[in-house]
Amino acid sequence: MTKWFHSGRRRDLCALLYDHGELRAQSAKSRLESHYDERIDPGSFYGTLSALVEAGYLDRRTEGIADVYALTDAGEAALLDHYDWLGERIEGGDGGGNGGDGR
Repeated sequence: MTKWFHSGRRRDLCALLYDHGELRAQSAKSRLESHYDERIDPGSFYGTLSALVEAGYLDRRTEGIADVYALTDAGEAALLDHYDWLGERIEGGDGGGNGGDGR
């Protein structure tokens, strides 16, 4: 997993875009705020979007006065790789046999 994906917000934002195909920035922010049950600082949120665009994991286009975001192929691949990795941990696919206690 690459360093860009260390942020939970980045992962969650990519998961939203994977699910919806594309979203306006404000809609994505509102959905994350609803999921987290707390307000997200706009500067921080838009910084997250910019970092993902600059890294090549999101595409940005303008629709009217709004920016619309979608995963790139690289972003989708990184998200699915993380999903597989997480699934192995949760399903015990790594042979750890920890009985689900997280140790």
